[in-house]
Amino acid sequence: MADVDVDVPSAAPAVGGAMDINQALQEFLKKSLIADGLVHCIHQACKALDKRHAVLCILAESFDEPNYKKLVTALCHEHQIPLIRVDSHKKLGEWSGLCKIDKEGKPRKVCGCSVVVI
Repeated sequence: MADVDVDVPSAAPAVGGAMDINQALQEFLKKSLIADGLVHCIHQACKALDKRHAVLCILAESFDEPNYKKLVTALCHEHQIPLIRVDSHKKLGEWSGLCKIDKEGKPRKVCGCSVVVI
């Protein structure tokens, strides 16, 4: 059995290997979604932030309503909850599971998400 050579793709991340902030954030969101600890919409997110049930808040920069951005930022600052900003609401929706996965495992019909609270 020692004579068998197996090709391992080099692009696959090693277990416990180095990952950037986006990969770590995706894994964290996936585990939070599985554990039912993820809040999606602005109304539910503000309620969770105000009650101090939140550990982390992720806000999309491409969100159109500046007043909601100010509200979420102020609630995070007031209750000392870490705030991470991402550039696209579609990317945040994909990361938080608001999409359909096709047969190849690629996301399609991605629904945008303005804020996610964990």
